[in-house]
Amino acid sequence: MSETKVYNNYFFDEPVFDLHDGGYVPLEKVDMPDHPLNIPAALKPDKVEENDVYYTITAQEGETQILPGAKTKTWGYNASLLGQTIVLKQGVHYHVHLVNKLPEVTTFHWHGLNVTGPIVDGGPHAPVYPGGSRDIDFTLDQPAQTDWIHPHPCPNTARQVWNGLAAAVVVTDDEEAKLPFPRNYGVDDIPIILQDRSYHDNQLDYKKDYDIDGTLGKYALVNGTINGVFDVTTQRVRLRILNGSDRREWRLHFDDDHEFTQIASDGGTLPEPVRLTKLMLTCAERAEVILDFGDKKPGDVVTLMSDDMPIMKFKIGQYVPDDVKLPEHLTTIDAPEVTPGLPVTRTVMSGMDDQVRLDGKLFDMQRIDRRQKIGDTVLWDVVNTNDMDGGMIHPFHMHGCQFLVISRNGKEPYPNEHGWKDTVGVNAGETVRIAVQFTKFGVYMYHCHILEHEDTGMMAQIEAYDPNHEHKYHLLSMDEMNHPKNK
Repeated sequence: MSETKVYNNYFFDEPVFDLHDGGYVPLEKVDMPDHPLNIPAALKPDKVEENDVYYTITAQEGETQILPGAKTKTWGYNASLLGQTIVLKQGVHYHVHLVNKLPEVTTFHWHGLNVTGPIVDGGPHAPVYPGGSRDIDFTLDQPAQTDWIHPHPCPNTARQVWNGLAAAVVVTDDEEAKLPFPRNYGVDDIPIILQDRSYHDNQLDYKKDYDIDGTLGKYALVNGTINGVFDVTTQRVRLRILNGSDRREWRLHFDDDHEFTQIASDGGTLPEPVRLTKLMLTCAERAEVILDFGDKKPGDVVTLMSDDMPIMKFKIGQYVPDDVKLPEHLTTIDAPEVTPGLPVTRTVMSGMDDQVRLDGKLFDMQRIDRRQKIGDTVLWDVVNTNDMDGGMIHPFHMHGCQFLVISRNGKEPYPNEHGWKDTVGVNAGETVRIAVQFTKFGVYMYHCHILEHEDTGMMAQIEAYDPNHEHKYHLLSMDEMNHPKNK
């Protein structure tokens, strides 16, 4: 590890960073005291019966003390804001009771989970109406990773996330458990949910802040906390970082250029650890990193920055020295062989503002745009036709699978993109080639994960089909999803 390269750049193309957008809202400091970083509680099962685990997840209204003065009206999952962390284990069968106590229709999308679609996946075809509920079940059969749950109702996904609906999902497995990673939740293994918000008399006003190219807020929140401080009690700390923003890109570094090691991306453990001083995440991307504070002494403070703005602090306390070293090889990625004889699938993200399109079309909930056979591995070319001059990065997300990034404009992917992913930022004028395989049947979304672009219609649907078993789907219209005839 001592001779491993340390990367000191953000990888993405600087001319198309969000900070160059005409509507960019820079982060501002908040003149208020530091607060202990909120660490969401782990959701407790309703019951456990051998290999069956039962959870209830409730979307609810609440009030949260975010700024001094009046509390902010917020939404959350089993909490007033964001949500309790949902812990899942590979091989376990889960029964989930989904409850909607909000005043409007919502859905519960398991971003990153390899489950059947469209109902269990929780896209727009799986609405839960106010005062209603839905029951789903699935057996988890994917490796350890950090995912999340958020709403996905067309065309109100962005506003509902803005109101607070987002929660971490931690997947565990026996193989990852053998690696020398910190894993004491809340102590040395913590979620870092990055978002930005503006407030008006301490309240959210999505309409006032709305931007069709992606809504940005003035203040940085980490786990719903402004000016958060985490008290460090161990030498090594694992951060499960999620860009949970509607639009903002997070360019992370420490005020002292402290080095950290990325050990996992969206879909789990990387083949090899990647040493960094800078990390950029586009919307919905995740990265697990390990910080080693062995060079710090009690009382030291290390500040996490995004661009030039401090967003949270790590206050170093007493800790037991830890000489654990990461192995140079973490896991083996068994890349599936591309199915011979199949053409490369090309999908094009184009436009900005109200001109965004996917393959030249706007989303239609009752249209299947593509079909791919379960088990086939197909190369996809994901194209962003924006100009480098004045264009933007579009983060591409696909439901129902994890994919491998093969190349960027024919060149190697970024050093921290050699693991499984479900979201990839595509620079303006760039083609990112990915290898896609579905293992579950279903109708799934693929879209830009700038939430306002998704809501505007920069989204399409693919059916993953089994030629030996026909599955029929009732695909709702947007009007039917929002105004059920038989409710």
